[in-house]
Amino acid sequence: MFGAMRLFLILLVIQTIAYFALSLYSRSVRRQKLETWWDEKGKSGNKDAFVERGLHVYDNSFRRKLILGVYVVPWVAIGALIYIVNYM
Repeated sequence: MFGAMRLFLILLVIQTIAYFALSLYSRSVRRQKLETWWDEKGKSGNKDAFVERGLHVYDNSFRRKLILGVYVVPWVAIGALIYIVNYM
């Protein structure tokens, strides 16, 4: 019992590290795309305000919420494996 709890705790820690790493990476990629788009279009005005508005839109997007799959997918896979092994 304690072995399984320790395994689940380690999995949760690894998932949290992966979630933060993916979040930071995804946000930096979005920032780079916004800055590149600004430079290619030759826009005038405040570039930093444009990038911040774009990142705010990104923070509320569905794509950002998909990163939460880092938590959901492994637990569903573990549950499915347990069910298949024990009941099929």
